Amino acid sequence: MLDTKQIDLFRKALEEKKEKIKNNLNITSSEMNSSTQNNPKDEGDHASMAIGYSVGNVILNKQFHKLLAIERSLQKIEDGEYGICDLCAEPIHIDRLKVKIFAHYCISCREIIENQRV
Repeated sequence: MLDTKQIDLFRKALEEKKEKIKNNLNITSSEMNSSTQNNPKDEGDHASMAIGYSVGNVILNKQFHKLLAIERSLQKIEDGEYGICDLCAEPIHIDRLKVKIFAHYCISCREIIENQRV
């Protein structure tokens, strides 16, 4: 189980990641909006813009999901449930949380979930 000092460190790190992602989302959205205002001159320009737009959407989607996971982790801290696996309700090892601060599953349960997707 995590102590108060560890929880505070994780909270601070989560809040920093949250702000960083929000800034990245704003920058990427602005870049995508400005690129759509360009008038493509030929098929190459259209293709280049389409690829850029697709890549931008993938980045936005991944960052948005990461932001949701971070917000969920912050809520779990407030609820006193941070570091507890959503599946088995056992503590998530601190080394896992250090690697993936917004982990919601212990290693064993994550492997089970991954194996079910295959």
